[in-house]
Amino acid sequence: MQKLKNGLLFPLLILLSWYLISQAGIFSPYLLPSPSIVWSSFQELLADGVLMTHLLVSLKRVFFGFAISMLCAIPLGILCGQSKIFHSYCWPTLEFIRHIPPLAAIPLIILWTGIGEASKLTIIFLASFFPLFLNTYSGIKNCDPKLLEVGKNFNFTQSELNKYIRIPAAIEQIAVGLQLSLGFSWRALIGAELIAASAGIGYLILDAQELSRPDIVIVGMISIGIVGSIIDYLFLHVLNLALPWRRKAVISDGK
Repeated sequence: MQKLKNGLLFPLLILLSWYLISQAGIFSPYLLPSPSIVWSSFQELLADGVLMTHLLVSLKRVFFGFAISMLCAIPLGILCGQSKIFHSYCWPTLEFIRHIPPLAAIPLIILWTGIGEASKLTIIFLASFFPLFLNTYSGIKNCDPKLLEVGKNFNFTQSELNKYIRIPAAIEQIAVGLQLSLGFSWRALIGAELIAASAGIGYLILDAQELSRPDIVIVGMISIGIVGSIIDYLFLHVLNLALPWRRKAVISDGK
């Protein structure tokens, strides 16, 4: 409870400063609307169902894009971590692609796939692939050689070494990669929707900007932060249920 109170202190200070600045008339309402105007716009968008409609569209895109990334990044990370041949041939190319920001590829992606769902999923995939791939690779690569030696003494196949030794040893880093990847998915999607979309929370913000509605822009920004925080919280909750020893470690650190 004390942590919650401390965490709310800074947002309340920001809200108070925002209110005082708007009341003092330092900025025009067309540049910085007051908290009351933003709150009214939020209630209106929520009552009309507009805000939830756009949020659900964005969440659907994130879910599918992240799922595709997960299905590709984890197997490739395992393969690259255990196979020197695969690593030597594929690592330079993957490392080159990693340094290209997904948003920089948006014009080319739109040219190839249009402004439909394929372009959004591609951008999410590019943004979320490497955090998960690199964490999976690192976890597999740094597996204790002594454990692998024990498995080989028991005549484990490569598949059995992965199933019983490498993946369990790397599960913590894979979990971190999943969390990072999910966050990158959400942020990249918003950027994609700001450039090319007909629905979604990013589109709502861009449309409000073109209509000179900064209040709706702020509503969209706040909604992005709230939903992103909820996604992260729910993911960590599921992760702690799946990996109970991780939850105990977090509680212990909190003490």
